[in-house]
Amino acid sequence: MSLTRRQVTTAALAAVPLSAAATPHAAAAGSRRVRTIYIAGDSTAAQKYADAAPETGWGMALPFFLSKDVVVANHAVNGRSSKSFVDEGRLDALLGAIRPGDLLLVQFGHNDSKAEDPARYTEPWTTYQDHLRQYVDGARARGARPVLATSVERRRFDAEGNAVRTLGDYPAAMRALAEEEGVALLDIEALSFALWQRLGVEETKKYFNWTATEQDNTHFNPPGAIAVARLVAVELVRRRVLADRDVRRLDDEIPDSWISWPEA
Repeated sequence: MSLTRRQVTTAALAAVPLSAAATPHAAAAGSRRVRTIYIAGDSTAAQKYADAAPETGWGMALPFFLSKDVVVANHAVNGRSSKSFVDEGRLDALLGAIRPGDLLLVQFGHNDSKAEDPARYTEPWTTYQDHLRQYVDGARARGARPVLATSVERRRFDAEGNAVRTLGDYPAAMRALAEEEGVALLDIEALSFALWQRLGVEETKKYFNWTATEQDNTHFNPPGAIAVARLVAVELVRRRVLADRDVRRLDDEIPDSWISWPEA
């Protein structure tokens, strides 16, 4: 089962302030060339392959909600932080391909918090924001538009069945940076938190990678990836990063069977 836009927005939109509203897209009037959304992120968004099924990144489902004039180049990779993605040369490779008018959608935070790992750790209010600025500045220097997305929340509940936040100051630090830099912000942390709260302890298991051998409260199965991708698509329109004509199926049920896992 996947949630429609009406169900998603009823559950979550009230949780997100419009503090970092986007400016209208500056493409020439009437221009309909194909634009690419480049995703820089971690395992919650990344492409998964046959050996990982049914684990599904939300970036795999995002194309279901986009028109034929908007395509996705998913550069998200398991285990990366805003720092390690840069240090490994992945941002440079992405920026080498991006074109004027394209979008760079950036979602990091889960692995930035790993203080025991100096290759990935960033501090929310200093080095995390410093690294995010490299994505913002790099996109803008190439005529592309940066978009920041707070990390999707994990599935965690307290003894009373209330959803619990797990991402520390990283979402707040990204919100502050987006406002400071005038960058469009998709507050997926707030939206997903509200959605998990609405669904509750048992129903959320249907959206995460719970199998006979694994109880994964961070990564998604097909319904979860579709639900989060719908949040992203709805917010891209609500923040006026994309126009209504750039999206489709926001209110439609998306079959789980549309997800596929290619061989690595």
